[in-house]
Amino acid sequence: MDILKIILVCFLAGAGAGIGTGFAGMSAAAVIGPILVTFLGVAPYEAVGIGLISDVLASAVSAYTYKKNGNLDIKNSLPLMISVLIFTVIGSFVAKFMPAHTMSGLMQVSMIFIGIRFFIKSLKENKEKNTEINQKNKLIKSIIGGIIIGFICGFVGAGGGMMMLFVLTTFLGYQTHNAVGTSVFIMTFTALTGGISHFAIAGTSNILSLVLCVIFTLLWAKIASVIANKSNLKILNRVVGAVMVTTGIAILIFDYVIKAK
Repeated sequence: MDILKIILVCFLAGAGAGIGTGFAGMSAAAVIGPILVTFLGVAPYEAVGIGLISDVLASAVSAYTYKKNGNLDIKNSLPLMISVLIFTVIGSFVAKFMPAHTMSGLMQVSMIFIGIRFFIKSLKENKEKNTEINQKNKLIKSIIGGIIIGFICGFVGAGGGMMMLFVLTTFLGYQTHNAVGTSVFIMTFTALTGGISHFAIAGTSNILSLVLCVIFTLLWAKIASVIANKSNLKILNRVVGAVMVTTGIAILIFDYVIKAK
């Protein structure tokens, strides 16, 4: 295969994944997987694995950037992270026995509606809600949210970052900056767990694509996270919404138009 084509496709995949990760805390696998399958003919399971491995460093460097700017809540996010990791494994096991295509489509539709929500939601709402939610309620909601997110992430192979952002902002009262920072922190460990599992089972024959996707996703995630932390809440909400809506539509087109041909 033409090396220049591989480099170009991986650059575009890494750019989309890195921007989505740095700005919106999304999973890189949701972007990289479909692109590698469509344009490079990579096997779907392997493409998701490459996306997950690319997500590890991208999420880690994004989380570090958000932490430096005071937009990462590690202590209160641990119950959510633990429940996500546990139910990611459970979701992966269940996925062996059930078709995930329909659920994947519903996830992308949900991503579009959640993205639209970021355009129209009240910016003051999360500040007020965050003071009203006590620690016991936060713990309960974190565990329940983690169960749902982990199962979906393990079952579908993507969507965990988007759902996590929704739970953090809607049910736990986080502002968008803190929600994205906390989301990428948790996704670092989720992606690492999923990536190791994928390559332990199937390995990879696309080493060049893997290396390039890791590098490009890391680069763009760093750029996006730096810009995001310097942006005001209104602008960040709009960017997060745009990223979610665009990604959701693009993946729906891939699943139901391009792949169907």
